[in-house]
Amino acid sequence: MANHKSAIKRIRSNEKRRVLNKYQHKTTRNAMKKLRETSKKAEAVKLLPKVFMMIDKLAKKNIIHNNKAANLKSGLQVHVNGL
Repeated sequence: MANHKSAIKRIRSNEKRRVLNKYQHKTTRNAMKKLRETSKKAEAVKLLPKVFMMIDKLAKKNIIHNNKAANLKSGLQVHVNGL
């Protein structure tokens, strides 16, 4: 158990950040899943920039690695182009 005031505060802030990161990551994964399930090209093209923006935000905040973000975006772009 933490003994210092700063350590207690760090535990609280880490927990708050963990919950927020988990929410953002899950929301992005759901958006990617929705995009992959889309069969209409026009709808997918409209959804693509929003999903890319979400992935970029995760990478910027180090929730996911930059290379993983690039791989995800590349895969989604290939999927949309193939529709």
